[in-house]
Amino acid sequence: MWAVAALSLRRAGSRGRHKRPPWPGPAAPQPRGPAPARRLSSMAAAVLLSPAARSLFDEPLAIAVQGLAPRQRVTLRASLRDETNELFEARARYQAGSDGELHLGRCPALPGGSFSGLEPMGLLWALQPQRPFRRLVKRDVQNGLLLQLEVFEGHGEPPGRLLAQAQHQRVFLRDGVRRVPVREGRIRATLFLPPGNGPFPGIIDLYGIGGGLPEYRACLLANYGFAVLALAYYNYEDLPKESKEFHLEYFEEAVNYMLQHSQVKGPGIGLLGFSKGGDLCISMASFLKGITATALINASVANVGAALHYKDITIPPLGSDMKRIKVSESGIADIVDVLNNPLEGPDRQSFIPLERAECRFLFIVGQDDHNWKSEFFAAEGSKRLQAHGKEKPEIVCYPGAGHYIEPPFFPMCAASMHLLVGKPVVWGGEPKAHSEAQVDAWQQIQAFFHKHLRGESPGTSSKL
Repeated sequence: MWAVAALSLRRAGSRGRHKRPPWPGPAAPQPRGPAPARRLSSMAAAVLLSPAARSLFDEPLAIAVQGLAPRQRVTLRASLRDETNELFEARARYQAGSDGELHLGRCPALPGGSFSGLEPMGLLWALQPQRPFRRLVKRDVQNGLLLQLEVFEGHGEPPGRLLAQAQHQRVFLRDGVRRVPVREGRIRATLFLPPGNGPFPGIIDLYGIGGGLPEYRACLLANYGFAVLALAYYNYEDLPKESKEFHLEYFEEAVNYMLQHSQVKGPGIGLLGFSKGGDLCISMASFLKGITATALINASVANVGAALHYKDITIPPLGSDMKRIKVSESGIADIVDVLNNPLEGPDRQSFIPLERAECRFLFIVGQDDHNWKSEFFAAEGSKRLQAHGKEKPEIVCYPGAGHYIEPPFFPMCAASMHLLVGKPVVWGGEPKAHSEAQVDAWQQIQAFFHKHLRGESPGTSSKL
């Protein structure tokens, strides 16, 4: 429902116009609550948002401005600060309609800002850090991010006077979702349980080589009816500080925890892994019992970075050659060619035996991934599965998407510091295509888990 999110800081110049709401269609709902401040002959400029005060981070936010002069040129600015006080912002230039209204869902942005064209969510996906090599990360998911929206007069640099502003909370937990810290045995994790009575389909969520315990993807996924365990595996509390080697028994303990949990629906669970977390998920699916569905985001089918041990089995890490790093004049490294080919020579021992898995696979691939060759890995994984009589995995490829495919509306991180390389690396991606990929991939992942963990088929298909 639309609501006025802020009142004007200036009166519009038009006189005595009838104001219709900034959404198309005669049956659209009228805004509730206090109306914008008015004079008898004019309306103040105001930002209108739907939802009005708060929304889930992965949900669309409709943005409109009401009470401008006919054809008035304005600049819209969105900004937020993350938990380290890093400022992210985006700007776009617009021109109001003949009625003085501006609706981002039907009015294209003009050239000269952070984006152009018809982009209803452009002010969010185009957010960029004030300082280079910063990535928007949310650590405390119990508190949202405060989005500031401002409307300025004109298209100048800097833009003119402030006409209207609004604030909006982008939150990560739907009302009723329970956040449960897990410290059982060696497990260091957080379990998110949906509202209502379970049991719910269970998923273990693993992030990449950065370590710690990222929770934001797990909690966003729990909003849609899944019991999701965000699992740390190094550099967190009393876990090993460095990723020198991994023991699959730790991950087996987490799988058994989920399989035995009263709020987790069996008989099996799902795995969701990104980057290094992806090849760990493939190893889990290959050696551990109770895995029904494994979704992978830009994952390797070879073990990367450190030796993996399970009982009397050791999978060595895929070899690499740092001399293959390309460094630009600006000092940013491109590491896409660093890893060896897991199909050649002794590096074949690093190829994870995913043909042993008794689950279904989904590979999400950014075709402009500059971390490693995700499309090649997905294709080789598919060949190996089919060569051993297993079902062909689902592979969804996104042109123009880079390595960091996050939930919807996280701004694309073009380059940031790499923990192992020790310098900023390029991750790849083109902002608009990458943003579209994130929206579609999020739907694909949910549809995959609904189908294979719930036995439902929502009918989601790739839009790209």
